[in-house]
Amino acid sequence: MPENILIAIAWPYANAEIHVGNITGSHLPGDITARYHRLKGNKVLMVSGTDSHGTPVTIRADAEGKSVEEVYKFFHHSFLDVFQGYGITYDLFTSTHTENHFKVSQTIFLALRENGYLYTEIRPQWYSPAAGKFLPDRYVEGVCYLCGFTGARSDQCDQCGNVLEPEKLINPHSKIDNSTPELRETEHYFLDLSKLEVKVAEFLRARKSYWRETVSGQSLGQIESDGLKPRPITRDLDWGIPVPVQGWEHKCIYVWFEAVIGYLSAAIEWGQVSGSGEAWREWWINPAAKSFYFIGKDNIFFHAAWWPAQLMGAGSTFMKLFAGDEVPLTLPYDVPANQFMNLENAKISGSRNWAVWGRDALTRYDPDALRYYLTVNMPEAKDSDWTWEEFVAHNNNELVATWGNLANRVLSFAFKHWDGHVPPVEVTMLRPADLSLLAVIDDGFNTVSGYYKTVKIREALREALRLATEVNRYLDIHAPWTAIKTDRDSAALTIYTALKAIDSLKVLFAPVLPFSSEKLHTFFGYEIPLFGEQYTQSLTDSLGEHTALRYKPAQPNLPNQWLPSQLQPGQTLLQPAPLFKKLDEKIVVPEEKARLGQ
Repeated sequence: MPENILIAIAWPYANAEIHVGNITGSHLPGDITARYHRLKGNKVLMVSGTDSHGTPVTIRADAEGKSVEEVYKFFHHSFLDVFQGYGITYDLFTSTHTENHFKVSQTIFLALRENGYLYTEIRPQWYSPAAGKFLPDRYVEGVCYLCGFTGARSDQCDQCGNVLEPEKLINPHSKIDNSTPELRETEHYFLDLSKLEVKVAEFLRARKSYWRETVSGQSLGQIESDGLKPRPITRDLDWGIPVPVQGWEHKCIYVWFEAVIGYLSAAIEWGQVSGSGEAWREWWINPAAKSFYFIGKDNIFFHAAWWPAQLMGAGSTFMKLFAGDEVPLTLPYDVPANQFMNLENAKISGSRNWAVWGRDALTRYDPDALRYYLTVNMPEAKDSDWTWEEFVAHNNNELVATWGNLANRVLSFAFKHWDGHVPPVEVTMLRPADLSLLAVIDDGFNTVSGYYKTVKIREALREALRLATEVNRYLDIHAPWTAIKTDRDSAALTIYTALKAIDSLKVLFAPVLPFSSEKLHTFFGYEIPLFGEQYTQSLTDSLGEHTALRYKPAQPNLPNQWLPSQLQPGQTLLQPAPLFKKLDEKIVVPEEKARLGQ
């Protein structure tokens, strides 16, 4: 029976372009997992959007002398270009600045308030006398009181990864004008996470057996050492979601609290704009549904502990307030967070232009070549490093030589010698070696499926490549290129067997290499595509027009395609062409390195 799979991917801040570290960190592994489950015939909903609020966006707007709305819309459209270019098949990529998201976030807030998990408290907050306003956390930097890092934000230290108490920051200064702020009292709503600590710890322990150690270990360790402490969820801001309480309209809901709610609000919006109505419930109030959250390691605790706490605290009250029926929301099934990708042995830095930018790379390289390297080098368990020498080597030695040449030479040989058809062999005449190879490839569907299912994507790709090597070894032994001259029947059996193996491998590679796999699929003469296509649609609500990315399935209720080849003898083939391009290391490496830091 098909499963309901929610793919929830980290929301990028609307303050910087997407680089390869962002892509391999969350968007690409989420897309690969979604594509696998679609091929399996599961019901997939993949959502994310632009994080339009928060101080990173306002800081960028201040620096450019533009309105915050101008900045967020610019980067939102840039993100859409990148994701379409890389084939990141969002069912909906929206933004947090929509009427729907405002409503859903405010309802979560009210549900937590009604259930007794919110309280108000007057606390000191950094205030800029020069600017005449309270400063959001990211506007204040100083020395971390835990590790001594000199560039810590007042709410979080990027060096030690700890969440900080703003008033304890050492030597604080304003990022606006470098002036020294002062502490002044202001009232805010707090989420009392301490009341949910036991439930969250139980939730994490129940998933420890299959979560990545880097996720469960960090989350449980932080709770066991420091506990879950109350956190403020409002701020003195004029850009964001207003607090839905009379007399509090001049304050906004804090971005860390409302951004994660976007996974729920995006699903609800998808139902509205796709004509699916209440279908979002199949993922959000269905206890059998599985939700996967793809994020980077800097957001682990937010998604593994705080977000489940918000969902537990809101309980069935959210649905009572939002839709009139009292049922709880689905908790995360898995949070397969990735580590970071570095670049040429240094941390990626946008300010120093030490980055491989997503859109820019697509102007010189095919998306599958980029997807391949970002997958084989994906930082699943530890930080990885992008080097241009390795990019070229993996492209030429594996993507081109092992897989691409295999598919092209066998298809081209069949097309030439059997007049554009699969050799018309008698299947009952297949030899033991032929049957043995096909059995190995068929078994790969179980092995590779197991890796994709548990989000061990690098292993899935490594196994698919190993199987391609097995086909190359089989061809070396049986040499149809020479057998065609003396034993056409033997060559026909070999080529038919190899074509069936390649047809199957195409499916195993497809989640990682969708563009070339779809092309290969058409070479085999199939009419129904493996996947669908993306398209953009302009959507307008009371908060202004925005553009969303929506995935269009190949056809409704697509059946399970995660199956070994059904290729028939005599089937019509289309004229094949090379799937990948060989790169010249002597040109690519020096040119790309010269772009860095410029």
